[in-house]
Amino acid sequence: MLILLGMPIVEIIIFGFALTNEVKNAKIAVFDNSRDASSQSLITQMNASRYFDVEENLYSYDGIESAFKQGKIKLAVVIPQHFADDIEHLNKTQVQLIADASDPNVANTLTNYATSIIMDFQKRITNNAKLPYTIETEVRMLYNPQQLGAYNFVPGVMAMVLLLVCTMMTAITIVKEKELGTMEVMLVSPMRPQLVVMAKAVPYLVLSTVNIASILLLSVFVLEVPINGSLALLVFESILFTLLSLSLGLLISAGAESQQTAMFISLMAMFLPTVMLSGFMFPIENMPLPLRLLSNIVPAKWYYVIVKSVMIKGTGLQTIWKETLVLFGMTSFFLLLAIKNFKIRLE
Repeated sequence: MLILLGMPIVEIIIFGFALTNEVKNAKIAVFDNSRDASSQSLITQMNASRYFDVEENLYSYDGIESAFKQGKIKLAVVIPQHFADDIEHLNKTQVQLIADASDPNVANTLTNYATSIIMDFQKRITNNAKLPYTIETEVRMLYNPQQLGAYNFVPGVMAMVLLLVCTMMTAITIVKEKELGTMEVMLVSPMRPQLVVMAKAVPYLVLSTVNIASILLLSVFVLEVPINGSLALLVFESILFTLLSLSLGLLISAGAESQQTAMFISLMAMFLPTVMLSGFMFPIENMPLPLRLLSNIVPAKWYYVIVKSVMIKGTGLQTIWKETLVLFGMTSFFLLLAIKNFKIRLE
Protein backbone atom coordinates (compact mmCIF):
# COMPACT_ATOMS: atom_id res chain seq x y z
CA MET A 1 0.00 0.00 0.00
CA LEU A 2 2.89 2.35 0.74
CA ILE A 3 4.34 1.69 -2.70
CA LEU A 4 1.01 1.85 -4.54
CA LEU A 5 -0.23 5.02 -2.85
CA GLY A 6 2.92 6.78 -1.69
CA MET A 7 5.25 6.36 -4.65
CA PRO A 8 3.08 8.26 -7.19
CA ILE A 9 2.79 11.19 -4.80
CA VAL A 10 6.54 11.33 -4.18
CA GLU A 11 7.39 10.99 -7.86
CA ILE A 12 4.97 13.67 -9.08
CA ILE A 13 6.26 16.15 -6.50
CA ILE A 14 9.94 15.50 -7.19
CA PHE A 15 9.61 15.24 -10.97
CA GLY A 16 7.28 18.23 -11.09
CA PHE A 17 9.81 20.51 -9.41
CA ALA A 18 13.03 19.02 -10.80
CA LEU A 19 12.18 18.14 -14.41
CA THR A 20 12.73 21.47 -16.14
CA ASN A 21 15.22 22.90 -18.60
CA GLU A 22 14.93 26.32 -16.98
CA VAL A 23 17.80 27.43 -14.73
CA LYS A 24 16.92 29.74 -11.86
CA ASN A 25 18.80 31.35 -8.99
CA ALA A 26 22.20 30.69 -10.58
CA LYS A 27 25.10 32.15 -8.60
CA ILE A 28 27.14 34.66 -10.62
CA ALA A 29 30.09 36.97 -10.02
CA VAL A 30 30.53 40.47 -11.41
CA PHE A 31 33.85 42.13 -12.24
CA ASP A 32 32.89 45.76 -12.82
CA ASN A 33 35.85 47.72 -14.15
CA SER A 34 33.74 50.80 -14.80
CA ARG A 35 31.71 51.29 -11.60
CA ASP A 36 29.53 53.97 -13.11
CA ALA A 37 25.78 54.46 -13.10
CA SER A 38 25.23 52.48 -16.31
CA SER A 39 27.20 49.43 -15.18
CA GLN A 40 25.47 49.44 -11.79
CA SER A 41 22.11 49.65 -13.55
CA LEU A 42 22.97 46.61 -15.68
CA ILE A 43 24.11 44.63 -12.60
CA THR A 44 20.93 45.56 -10.75
CA GLN A 45 18.81 44.43 -13.69
CA MET A 46 20.57 41.06 -13.82
CA ASN A 47 20.29 40.56 -10.07
CA ALA A 48 16.59 41.48 -10.15
CA SER A 49 15.81 38.68 -12.59
CA ARG A 50 14.80 35.28 -11.28
CA TYR A 51 17.64 33.65 -13.18
CA PHE A 52 20.65 35.18 -11.40
CA ASP A 53 21.84 35.94 -7.90
CA VAL A 54 24.98 38.05 -7.66
CA GLU A 55 27.08 35.99 -5.28
CA GLU A 56 30.30 37.97 -5.41
CA ASN A 57 31.70 41.29 -6.64
CA LEU A 58 35.24 40.74 -7.88
CA TYR A 59 38.06 43.26 -7.89
CA SER A 60 40.56 41.46 -10.12
CA TYR A 61 40.45 39.24 -13.19
CA ASP A 62 42.39 36.52 -11.35
CA GLY A 63 39.54 36.11 -8.89
CA ILE A 64 37.24 34.79 -11.62
CA GLU A 65 38.89 31.40 -12.07
CA SER A 66 39.33 31.05 -8.31
CA ALA A 67 35.58 31.56 -7.82
CA PHE A 68 34.85 28.95 -10.48
CA LYS A 69 37.21 26.38 -8.97
CA GLN A 70 35.70 26.85 -5.53
CA GLY A 71 32.27 26.13 -7.00
CA LYS A 72 30.84 29.48 -5.88
CA ILE A 73 29.55 30.61 -9.26
CA LYS A 74 28.37 29.32 -12.63
CA LEU A 75 28.80 32.55 -14.61
CA ALA A 76 31.02 35.63 -14.43
CA VAL A 77 30.12 38.99 -16.00
CA VAL A 78 33.03 41.28 -16.90
CA ILE A 79 32.17 44.94 -17.56
CA PRO A 80 34.94 46.96 -19.24
CA GLN A 81 36.34 50.29 -18.17
CA HIS A 82 34.53 53.45 -19.33
CA PHE A 83 31.33 51.47 -19.90
CA ALA A 84 29.06 54.54 -19.77
CA ASP A 85 31.51 56.75 -21.73
CA ASP A 86 31.82 54.20 -24.53
CA ILE A 87 28.05 54.01 -24.81
CA GLU A 88 27.66 57.77 -24.75
CA HIS A 89 30.47 58.74 -27.14
CA LEU A 90 31.25 55.64 -29.23
CA ASN A 91 27.70 54.27 -29.22
CA LYS A 92 29.01 50.77 -28.55
CA THR A 93 30.73 48.69 -25.87
CA GLN A 94 31.33 45.05 -24.96
CA VAL A 95 30.45 42.82 -22.01
CA GLN A 96 32.26 39.53 -21.47
CA LEU A 97 30.38 36.47 -20.22
CA ILE A 98 32.50 33.63 -18.79
CA ALA A 99 30.61 30.39 -18.08
CA ASP A 100 31.48 27.09 -16.40
CA ALA A 101 31.08 24.74 -19.36
CA SER A 102 31.71 21.55 -17.37
CA ASP A 103 27.92 21.38 -17.68
CA PRO A 104 27.47 22.67 -21.25
CA ASN A 105 23.66 22.75 -21.15
CA VAL A 106 23.58 24.99 -18.08
CA ALA A 107 26.40 27.15 -19.49
CA ASN A 108 24.54 27.76 -22.75
CA THR A 109 21.29 28.47 -20.91
CA LEU A 110 22.91 31.00 -18.57
CA THR A 111 24.77 32.84 -21.34
CA ASN A 112 21.53 33.05 -23.32
CA TYR A 113 19.72 34.46 -20.29
CA ALA A 114 22.48 37.00 -19.66
CA THR A 115 22.60 38.03 -23.32
CA SER A 116 18.85 38.52 -23.33
CA ILE A 117 19.02 40.75 -20.23
CA ILE A 118 21.85 42.79 -21.78
CA MET A 119 19.83 43.22 -24.98
CA ASP A 120 16.85 44.35 -22.93
CA PHE A 121 19.08 46.83 -21.11
CA GLN A 122 20.34 48.09 -24.48
CA LYS A 123 16.79 48.64 -25.74
CA ARG A 124 15.88 50.53 -22.60
CA ILE A 125 18.75 53.02 -22.90
CA THR A 126 18.20 53.43 -26.65
CA ASN A 127 14.64 54.73 -26.33
CA ASN A 128 15.61 58.38 -25.99
CA ALA A 129 18.83 58.24 -27.99
CA LYS A 130 19.44 59.83 -31.35
CA LEU A 131 21.85 57.07 -32.38
CA PRO A 132 21.39 53.35 -31.67
CA TYR A 133 23.64 51.93 -28.97
CA THR A 134 25.25 48.52 -29.36
CA ILE A 135 26.38 46.33 -26.48
CA GLU A 136 28.19 43.26 -27.78
CA THR A 137 28.59 40.13 -25.67
CA GLU A 138 31.73 38.03 -25.79
CA VAL A 139 31.14 34.48 -24.49
CA ARG A 140 33.96 32.37 -23.08
CA MET A 141 33.45 28.75 -21.98
CA LEU A 142 35.81 27.54 -19.25
CA TYR A 143 36.97 23.91 -18.80
CA ASN A 144 34.98 22.63 -21.79
CA PRO A 145 35.29 25.03 -24.74
CA GLN A 146 34.00 22.38 -27.17
CA GLN A 147 30.91 21.94 -24.94
CA LEU A 148 31.06 18.15 -24.99
CA GLY A 149 28.29 16.44 -23.03
CA ALA A 150 30.68 13.78 -21.69
CA TYR A 151 32.28 16.33 -19.38
CA ASN A 152 29.02 16.49 -17.45
CA PHE A 153 27.84 12.90 -17.79
CA VAL A 154 31.04 11.11 -16.80
CA PRO A 155 31.11 12.45 -13.20
CA GLY A 156 27.38 11.77 -12.86
CA VAL A 157 27.63 8.24 -14.23
CA MET A 158 30.58 7.52 -11.94
CA ALA A 159 28.53 8.57 -8.92
CA MET A 160 25.46 6.61 -10.03
CA VAL A 161 27.28 3.41 -10.98
CA LEU A 162 29.45 3.22 -7.86
CA LEU A 163 26.57 4.00 -5.51
CA LEU A 164 24.03 1.66 -7.07
CA VAL A 165 26.34 -1.26 -7.80
CA CYS A 166 28.16 -1.18 -4.47
CA THR A 167 24.97 -0.72 -2.46
CA MET A 168 23.13 -3.53 -4.24
CA MET A 169 26.07 -5.92 -4.05
CA THR A 170 26.42 -5.57 -0.31
CA ALA A 171 22.68 -5.22 0.41
CA ILE A 172 22.05 -8.89 -0.31
CA THR A 173 25.14 -10.37 1.39
CA ILE A 174 24.03 -10.72 5.00
CA VAL A 175 20.44 -11.46 3.98
CA LYS A 176 21.67 -14.25 1.72
CA GLU A 177 23.52 -15.84 4.64
CA LYS A 178 20.26 -15.82 6.64
CA GLU A 179 18.29 -17.43 3.81
CA LEU A 180 20.91 -20.11 3.18
CA GLY A 181 21.17 -20.93 6.88
CA THR A 182 24.90 -20.23 7.07
CA MET A 183 24.43 -17.25 9.38
CA GLU A 184 24.19 -19.63 12.36
CA VAL A 185 27.69 -20.91 11.62
CA MET A 186 29.12 -17.39 11.62
CA LEU A 187 27.28 -16.42 14.80
CA VAL A 188 28.67 -19.37 16.78
CA SER A 189 32.18 -18.67 15.53
CA PRO A 190 34.57 -16.63 17.69
CA MET A 191 34.42 -13.72 15.24
CA ARG A 192 32.89 -10.51 16.50
CA PRO A 193 29.91 -8.98 14.62
CA GLN A 194 32.13 -6.06 13.60
CA LEU A 195 34.51 -8.43 11.83
CA VAL A 196 31.65 -10.24 10.08
CA VAL A 197 30.30 -6.95 8.72
CA MET A 198 33.76 -5.71 7.68
CA ALA A 199 34.60 -9.04 6.04
CA LYS A 200 31.48 -8.79 3.90
CA ALA A 201 32.59 -5.40 2.59
CA VAL A 202 36.23 -6.22 1.72
CA PRO A 203 35.63 -8.39 -1.43
CA TYR A 204 33.24 -5.83 -2.88
CA LEU A 205 35.71 -3.04 -2.13
CA VAL A 206 38.26 -4.89 -4.28
CA LEU A 207 35.71 -5.35 -7.08
CA SER A 208 34.70 -1.69 -6.85
CA THR A 209 38.35 -0.65 -7.20
CA VAL A 210 38.42 -2.54 -10.50
CA ASN A 211 35.24 -0.71 -11.52
CA ILE A 212 36.84 2.65 -10.69
CA ALA A 213 39.87 1.81 -12.82
CA SER A 214 37.75 0.69 -15.78
CA ILE A 215 35.51 3.78 -15.57
CA LEU A 216 38.49 6.15 -15.54
CA LEU A 217 40.21 4.32 -18.40
CA LEU A 218 37.07 4.43 -20.54
CA SER A 219 36.52 8.08 -19.70
CA VAL A 220 40.01 9.14 -20.73
CA PHE A 221 40.70 6.91 -23.73
CA VAL A 222 37.20 6.36 -25.16
CA LEU A 223 35.19 9.44 -24.17
CA GLU A 224 38.27 11.72 -24.22
CA VAL A 225 37.51 13.36 -20.90
CA PRO A 226 40.87 14.42 -19.40
CA ILE A 227 41.86 14.13 -15.75
CA ASN A 228 43.09 17.68 -15.19
CA GLY A 229 43.68 17.28 -11.46
CA SER A 230 45.51 14.76 -9.30
CA LEU A 231 44.82 11.14 -10.27
CA ALA A 232 45.77 9.97 -6.77
CA LEU A 233 43.27 12.40 -5.19
CA LEU A 234 40.54 11.29 -7.61
CA VAL A 235 41.15 7.61 -6.81
CA PHE A 236 41.20 8.36 -3.07
CA GLU A 237 37.87 10.19 -3.26
CA SER A 238 36.38 7.38 -5.37
CA ILE A 239 37.45 4.75 -2.83
CA LEU A 240 36.00 6.88 -0.01
CA PHE A 241 32.70 7.11 -1.89
CA THR A 242 32.83 3.36 -2.50
CA LEU A 243 33.24 2.75 1.23
CA LEU A 244 30.23 4.98 1.83
CA SER A 245 28.18 2.99 -0.69
CA LEU A 246 29.26 -0.30 0.86
CA SER A 247 28.30 0.98 4.31
CA LEU A 248 24.85 1.87 3.03
CA GLY A 249 24.48 -1.59 1.53
CA LEU A 250 25.53 -3.25 4.77
CA LEU A 251 23.02 -1.15 6.72
CA ILE A 252 20.21 -2.19 4.36
CA SER A 253 21.35 -5.81 4.51
CA ALA A 254 21.44 -5.85 8.31
CA GLY A 255 17.83 -4.72 8.55
CA ALA A 256 16.19 -6.53 5.60
CA GLU A 257 14.57 -9.95 5.93
CA SER A 258 14.91 -11.16 2.33
CA GLN A 259 17.11 -10.57 -0.69
CA GLN A 260 14.16 -9.17 -2.66
CA THR A 261 13.46 -6.63 0.06
CA ALA A 262 17.11 -5.64 0.30
CA MET A 263 17.43 -5.17 -3.45
CA PHE A 264 14.16 -3.23 -3.68
CA ILE A 265 15.19 -0.86 -0.90
CA SER A 266 18.63 -0.31 -2.39
CA LEU A 267 17.17 0.46 -5.81
CA MET A 268 14.36 2.75 -4.70
CA ALA A 269 16.26 4.50 -1.93
CA MET A 270 19.37 5.11 -4.02
CA PHE A 271 18.39 5.37 -7.69
CA LEU A 272 15.73 8.09 -7.58
CA PRO A 273 17.58 10.46 -5.20
CA THR A 274 20.84 9.93 -7.09
CA VAL A 275 19.31 10.82 -10.45
CA MET A 276 17.05 13.63 -9.26
CA LEU A 277 18.85 15.30 -6.35
CA SER A 278 22.56 14.98 -7.06
CA GLY A 279 22.77 17.79 -9.63
CA PHE A 280 23.73 15.25 -12.30
CA MET A 281 20.57 15.47 -14.43
CA PHE A 282 18.94 18.66 -13.18
CA PRO A 283 20.44 21.74 -11.51
CA ILE A 284 19.71 21.82 -7.79
CA GLU A 285 19.30 25.61 -7.95
CA ASN A 286 16.04 25.07 -9.88
CA MET A 287 14.41 23.22 -7.01
CA PRO A 288 12.44 24.68 -4.11
CA LEU A 289 14.13 25.08 -0.75
CA PRO A 290 12.88 21.78 0.80
CA LEU A 291 14.34 19.73 -2.08
CA ARG A 292 17.59 21.74 -2.00
CA LEU A 293 17.93 20.93 1.70
CA LEU A 294 17.05 17.29 1.05
CA SER A 295 19.77 17.03 -1.58
CA ASN A 296 22.39 17.58 1.13
CA ILE A 297 21.79 14.07 2.49
CA VAL A 298 22.25 12.47 -0.94
CA PRO A 299 25.84 11.09 -1.00
CA ALA A 300 26.08 11.26 -4.80
CA LYS A 301 25.71 15.05 -4.73
CA TRP A 302 28.98 15.52 -2.83
CA TYR A 303 30.90 12.97 -4.89
CA TYR A 304 29.61 14.54 -8.12
CA VAL A 305 30.97 17.92 -7.02
CA ILE A 306 34.31 16.33 -6.11
CA VAL A 307 34.74 14.52 -9.45
CA LYS A 308 33.87 17.64 -11.47
CA SER A 309 36.25 19.75 -9.40
CA VAL A 310 39.21 17.36 -9.58
CA MET A 311 38.71 15.74 -12.98
CA ILE A 312 37.33 18.64 -15.03
CA LYS A 313 38.48 21.81 -13.24
CA GLY A 314 41.80 20.45 -12.01
CA THR A 315 41.41 21.66 -8.42
CA GLY A 316 43.01 20.15 -5.33
CA LEU A 317 42.00 19.18 -1.82
CA GLN A 318 41.93 22.83 -0.75
CA THR A 319 38.67 23.36 -2.68
CA ILE A 320 36.93 20.03 -1.93
CA TRP A 321 37.83 19.51 1.73
CA LYS A 322 34.26 20.24 2.83
CA GLU A 323 32.78 17.63 0.48
CA THR A 324 35.46 15.15 1.56
CA LEU A 325 34.60 15.65 5.23
CA VAL A 326 30.91 15.13 4.44
CA LEU A 327 31.64 11.81 2.70
CA PHE A 328 33.90 10.70 5.55
CA GLY A 329 31.24 11.60 8.13
CA MET A 330 28.51 9.76 6.21
CA THR A 331 30.72 6.68 5.84
CA SER A 332 31.48 6.54 9.55
CA PHE A 333 27.83 7.09 10.49
CA PHE A 334 26.39 4.41 8.20
CA LEU A 335 29.11 1.87 9.03
CA LEU A 336 28.61 2.28 12.79
CA LEU A 337 24.84 2.07 12.30
CA ALA A 338 25.21 -1.13 10.25
CA ILE A 339 27.37 -2.74 12.95
CA LYS A 340 24.93 -1.66 15.66
CA ASN A 341 21.92 -3.07 13.78
CA PHE A 342 23.63 -6.37 13.03
CA LYS A 343 21.63 -9.05 14.85
CA ILE A 344 23.81 -11.49 16.78
CA ARG A 345 20.81 -13.77 17.39
CA LEU A 346 18.52 -15.18 14.75
CA GLU A 347 14.81 -14.87 15.40
